[in-house]
Amino acid sequence: MTSLNLLSGGERAMTAVALIFAILSVRPSPFYIFDEIDAALDEANVGRFGAALADVARDAQTIIITHNKATMTLADRIYGITMGEPGSSSVLSLALEKIGA
Repeated sequence: MTSLNLLSGGERAMTAVALIFAILSVRPSPFYIFDEIDAALDEANVGRFGAALADVARDAQTIIITHNKATMTLADRIYGITMGEPGSSSVLSLALEKIGA
């Protein structure tokens, strides 16, 4: 056992992600919303997170708010909000197709 204070920010984030996914495996829901869940993760852990997320997303609808490009590659659809001029927002959407080998 290690105190959480001894872990780095990325290690704490990965521990929290593991706990969340463990809870979701016991108490599943039809949809999940994650807000910047991958913000503190490094590239190696984003890959691990993506694999775990793919398992969760098979059985439930998942919405992820992120700025991480590696996480965006997992998406079927991407939505963005942009403000072209002050006080006026626009929604951009992109449907992605998976390319088979």
